[in-house]
Amino acid sequence: MILGEKLALLRKQNGYSQEELAEKLKLARQTVSKWENGLAVPELDGLIALSNLYHIPIDRIVKNDDDCNIPLTEAADKSDRAELITFLQKAKQKTYAGHGAETAPCRPASHDLRYEEKTEAGVLLYIDTYLGGKNFSGEEALWRDGVPLWSMNYYGRVTAEPFSGDFLKAALYEVPADKPFRGPDIFRQGDYTYHCQTSGDFEWFQGYEDIFYLDKKIYELHFHGGVIV
Repeated sequence: MILGEKLALLRKQNGYSQEELAEKLKLARQTVSKWENGLAVPELDGLIALSNLYHIPIDRIVKNDDDCNIPLTEAADKSDRAELITFLQKAKQKTYAGHGAETAPCRPASHDLRYEEKTEAGVLLYIDTYLGGKNFSGEEALWRDGVPLWSMNYYGRVTAEPFSGDFLKAALYEVPADKPFRGPDIFRQGDYTYHCQTSGDFEWFQGYEDIFYLDKKIYELHFHGGVIV
């Protein structure tokens, strides 16, 4: 992978536009564009700034050998990402959303759910672990052959009654492929309505969901996550 491609990939995986990165580094956007198009290379001060911003050593940025290439290049590739998203949807439907059984807790008083599947590319593993009840916090994550690839953190709370855990599970069971994080944009069942708003994609995203009973909000949750490098 040439330097310009690597710089563009690092920027995208860290969720910056060219304008945002240029502002972070106190540079002109055209400078960032020239780096990524191979028309210029960062000077030492620029490499140090990029290293500090992305929390990786400079040699991983500048070397062309395979050991220094970015994991999940272009989020692996489109076919690999599609496989991960398909697995993530299935894992969610087999665990919490599908009334799956909990496994042994990995932390004191945690609720853990786990799904694993062997594929041609390796063993894919999904774990969802959360703490709490009415107010709760947790993390979902994916691994392939023991290597973490993706994770999502969330914090939610029940704000009023009559909250229905079964309704929330029914909404989350409909996890869409284009936004495989929580539930669909809107889901209705009886007097309950679920909404989910997201920005970003599989590599870097954030969102908010809520549930209304008639015209009263009874639940809300914030979430964010992305690809692990």
